[in-house]
Amino acid sequence: MPTAIAVTSTDLVLPPTDPGTPQAAVLPPPGTRSLDASVADVQQLLARYGHVVVVCPTAAPPAVEHRLHAVRGLLESDRIALVRTDLPPLGAAVLVRQLRQLAGCDFSPGVLASAARLLAHYIYAGAVLGSVSRLDRVPVSLGSHLKGWLPGAHFAVLAGPTPQIVRLGSRSGSGSRSGSGPASGSGGESLAGPEFATELLLARGQLQTDWPTTTLVPRWRIPGPVHEVPLPASSPGWWGTGKLVEFAAYLPDPSVLYQLVSSVRRETCHWCGMELIGDRCGFCSAPLPPAAPPPPDPGTRAPGHGGGRELGPGPQADPRTRALGPGARSARAALP
Repeated sequence: MPTAIAVTSTDLVLPPTDPGTPQAAVLPPPGTRSLDASVADVQQLLARYGHVVVVCPTAAPPAVEHRLHAVRGLLESDRIALVRTDLPPLGAAVLVRQLRQLAGCDFSPGVLASAARLLAHYIYAGAVLGSVSRLDRVPVSLGSHLKGWLPGAHFAVLAGPTPQIVRLGSRSGSGSRSGSGPASGSGGESLAGPEFATELLLARGQLQTDWPTTTLVPRWRIPGPVHEVPLPASSPGWWGTGKLVEFAAYLPDPSVLYQLVSSVRRETCHWCGMELIGDRCGFCSAPLPPAAPPPPDPGTRAPGHGGGRELGPGPQADPRTRALGPGARSARAALP
């Protein structure tokens, strides 16, 4: 029985990539649903699927998170995981679809819930903005704020995995959707892209530019077609402007996602007993206890004995990144 994936907004539900991708359950916002009705909704999901993983962006209104905690408390259930994500709306929707793809595999609910943090490191989520004056979810330098007042200034912004802001050249900032513009910013800087095969998802707002398709795609060596979806309703609020084109580059192959998650060492939560990957349980949020120090390497001799240190064999390549290439090493912070 697959684990149910639930979301707090219809913005987080993308079309499935194949008929085997499970649907996501949308939990109505508190303003449109009574507490009793919300409890009944989640209770039905538990009865049908056994476990529920709810994805709630950190940018969601506080009332949404309060409702989720109230429902879980009233049900007194340890089978409900609340997964928070800092990704912008389109990137968060990509993460939800990847979790839906993995929900049909043989992963336990605990592994699925804790995999969200790992998968987020492989989603390059950003946008082209007409202004960064109201952008408060990505660090903006004073220089970028000042450049934002220049006529026709456009910015390429990467929210994750590493925040970055690049001011685009004048051709990229023009009103024509047919102009491509340079791949780098006006100072020669460019957005750091993935070093593994990805596809690009695009959502157009009020900004008229084709920079993501004509410039970003070849620079990031994205081989597949660019898929377009409607702009999430929460995107203008997240980015601080409606003049934007939001994009997300992601791993499209479910088999690669499966290999990525299954290659990570699994642990058992010392608090609730669920399986997990990484350093924190996806259900009870309990951190993984510190690992015991490794035994001394017999091939290593302490300094002072013979005047030097003899090292054993060098470290081997991390098998968890072989399927993705060298660029995957940048996400090791998400791995235990």
